[in-house]
Amino acid sequence: MDSMKTILHVSCSPRGNAAESYRLSSRIIELLREREPSVEVTHRNIGDGSIPHVDMSYAVSQATLHDVSQEGSMALSDVLVDELQSADIVVIGTPMHNLTVPSALKAWIDHVVRARRTFTMTPAGKVGTLRDRPVYIAVASGGRFSGERARQPDFLTPYLTTILAMIGLRDLRFFSVQGTGAGSEAVAATRDATETAVQAYFSSPDAT
Repeated sequence: MDSMKTILHVSCSPRGNAAESYRLSSRIIELLREREPSVEVTHRNIGDGSIPHVDMSYAVSQATLHDVSQEGSMALSDVLVDELQSADIVVIGTPMHNLTVPSALKAWIDHVVRARRTFTMTPAGKVGTLRDRPVYIAVASGGRFSGERARQPDFLTPYLTTILAMIGLRDLRFFSVQGTGAGSEAVAATRDATETAVQAYFSSPDAT
């Protein structure tokens, strides 16, 4: 893994620090800090609804050739994009809501996926302008969406893979705690399985 100086931790659960996704994403950061103890972490907690939907000025700006507003959600967008651009590694902790991303994460995405700032429009389509970097995504789900015991579809993983690639972020790794709605014994078992997977990944010399 290349030397890293900053980690951006985006936490999306309304349960805050009690969330399984927060616990898992924090564990990933802990393992990253074992590799680079001096790394600084920027925490962006959005599960409480602190990021509003984009407003009219932002929408008008995206439909023109210039960013005409520096207030409201356009100003917030600048802050969020700056955080993302300056991070060497991004860690996203998110629940799966109704088979896909929660609305809090979608609001953050709408602020950072921005024409003329994080992607450009070309005759061949949209091209991301951010430098690629590792993005670790910790997902918690009440049901199971992968593996032999999957009982529900997964629209979260393909959506995040596509939308983040659109701004230039393609080096994604997904880890998940699934079946959290099945009781304490099931949660303990899925935590152990996830910990084994995370430990195996970060102990590998090929981990990025």
